[in-house]
Amino acid sequence: MAKLMKATVLEPKHPNKATALFNGEASGILHWDNVAYPHFYDLRKTIRGLFWTANEVNMVADTKQFASLSNEERTAFLKIIGLLATLDGPQTDIASKIAAYSTDPSVKSILATIADQESEHNHSYTYVLASVTNYDNQIASFNEGRTDEVLLERNKRIAAVYNEFAENPTIETVLKAMVYSALLEGLFFYSGFAFFYNLARNQKMVGTSTMISYINRDELHHGRFISELFRATLAENPEYNNEQFIEWVYDEFRHSVEQETKWSRYVLAGIDGIDLDDMEGYVKYRANKMLRMLGLSEIYEGYEKNPMKWIRAYTDNFNGTKSDFFEQKSRQYTKTSDLNGFDDL
Repeated sequence: MAKLMKATVLEPKHPNKATALFNGEASGILHWDNVAYPHFYDLRKTIRGLFWTANEVNMVADTKQFASLSNEERTAFLKIIGLLATLDGPQTDIASKIAAYSTDPSVKSILATIADQESEHNHSYTYVLASVTNYDNQIASFNEGRTDEVLLERNKRIAAVYNEFAENPTIETVLKAMVYSALLEGLFFYSGFAFFYNLARNQKMVGTSTMISYINRDELHHGRFISELFRATLAENPEYNNEQFIEWVYDEFRHSVEQETKWSRYVLAGIDGIDLDDMEGYVKYRANKMLRMLGLSEIYEGYEKNPMKWIRAYTDNFNGTKSDFFEQKSRQYTKTSDLNGFDDL
């Protein structure tokens, strides 16, 4: 198993264009017109164009509305924020760890941007909770990933794969980490996203939903880059493009769909407006989509189209660039200069 070596920071005797994504040679000087994968530049430009910050979102209306949510909605809100924080926190670290072993400076550059955006996602969950509930509930929500049995079971394999790469960096473990990163970006968030979009279509917690839509758009583009990086790494290391490894990928997708479905039936039970069978179909649809992005075949026959048609207004119409905050008139909010807009209360 090919052990990964940490890339040197600057080595003038090596060429500027990296000889390989991992375990190659590169000077460390990044010249975007002379990189091994020129289309990475377009991906970088798109990802860089997504910049936003949590405290630009006015949460005044959400602050007033949270107490009027049903008990089921408030419980799901806090549990799902806990889930999202559990997933986004490690994404900052895993992007940095993959970057540390990549010998391609273009990859390092893009992953640095992704790590920064994931950090802002995690900050946004603190921001949302600080806007709508007390400190004790915030602590409890962020502890969900450490204490909730369903969530612990759901995240067991994520932790195993990420920690294996951290402790034993090889071509195989970095490929596996990319698979799980793609799963996080393109599948694991989506029952949570659906919950907030369902609130928004009922004119509830619109500020939170709008922030979630920006996170969602970021994740779609992060997932696209990770998928491209996976395919390129597999092409450079064809010995891993074998039946055993590809079957591992399919098994992890099947397991992830099972866990996401179990989680959605647990956390979304009793939420008006979300059909749990449709939610399961949507998860399978997302899995097929992510497999295609990774260059693999679909495994869920009959789930080629999105069965949750109402969610398209929130997830299927993202373009490649960041729109102005004021463009989304159906979920419009205003920027505030003070934290959370509390001075407007």
